[in-house]
Amino acid sequence: MRRRDDMTFPFAEYERRLRELRERMAERGLDGVVVSDPKNLMYLTDYQTTGYSYFQALVVPLDDEPVMVTRELEESNVRHRTWLERSRGVSDTGDVIVELVDALADCGLGQGRIGFERGSYFFPAHQQDRFHDAYGADLVDCYGIVEEGRIRKSDVEIAVMRRAAAAAEAGMAAGLAEAKAGVTENDVAAAISAAMFRAGGEYPAVMPYVTSGPRTMIGHATWEGRTIGPQDHVFLEVGGCYRRYHTALMRTAVTGPLSASLYSAQETMKHALAELRSRMRPGMTVAEVDALTHRLIDDNDVGARLITRAGYSIGIAFPPSWDEGYMLSLTAKDDRPLEPGMTFHLLPWMWGVDGDKTVGISDTVRITDTGCESFFTLDEDFVVHDPA
Repeated sequence: MRRRDDMTFPFAEYERRLRELRERMAERGLDGVVVSDPKNLMYLTDYQTTGYSYFQALVVPLDDEPVMVTRELEESNVRHRTWLERSRGVSDTGDVIVELVDALADCGLGQGRIGFERGSYFFPAHQQDRFHDAYGADLVDCYGIVEEGRIRKSDVEIAVMRRAAAAAEAGMAAGLAEAKAGVTENDVAAAISAAMFRAGGEYPAVMPYVTSGPRTMIGHATWEGRTIGPQDHVFLEVGGCYRRYHTALMRTAVTGPLSASLYSAQETMKHALAELRSRMRPGMTVAEVDALTHRLIDDNDVGARLITRAGYSIGIAFPPSWDEGYMLSLTAKDDRPLEPGMTFHLLPWMWGVDGDKTVGISDTVRITDTGCESFFTLDEDFVVHDPA
């Protein structure tokens, strides 16, 4: 393993991650694993590229140096970004699966018991079929073996997430200030993006969600040029990113004055977040967090409801999503206890206020040894602009 001074984390952090992965491999009787998810590659090696649609994989032997198999163009990312000493570049006319099998053989794993991420979006079924045919030995699903380490963030990861939070907060503040009558959703999105990037943020896994008026009732819609009018409301969700780590928050702007129902929704969400932050701590279960969130939000007098999970793990992400919900989502019937180092985007948002409005206030938090703390300081009240 070679040391580089410009990596995201101290070298010892990567040594720990690799050591703990190998401990889990040994527990499962694996001689090696093939890691293909871009988030897991980033976690283990600091490798990143926007070209992850081309198949790439890290071979991690139990007792030998790892080797990356990737597109020849992307091999420069291995040399310049990671601690890896071994890589195999594949030309655009080459066969990456053949190269992967050859890499396993070169690592002394030609007949080993090899784990691979069967559930990875980035290891398509047709390539998995070819891998099985070409390898011809013992392949087993080890999906989630890297994520077991990712679910609890270290202190150095929390520090990087704070930088992502600073970018997210700068973007959200700019978007709220811009969200006035007469401007377009595109103007708001531009203000958010410029402020995030100027604050040190990098391209996020998802660009900001910006909707106004009746468009706020469309799930996962974002800006489409609509002009914000007087007596309108604007829903914003922003994910800030630094070194692929994300934090996210929702806020709402109103081209005033604030109606009684919108004020009630604001206070309901603020109360829910305050209760969650005061109660979430190690030992509380995922199901208890979900139940508390839904009870607090569904107990409202404005006709709204929480139609989604109560939140999700958040951290390393690449497009198309910034959440780690596939690792852990805050849902009912999950009795897993919260643990120190877990980080969540909490979602006590409200769909259907007055039947035709979606509004939101959300938070990204980390679980500490004794409780829970937010990454943000931005005021949670709706921003109210003069409609004129």
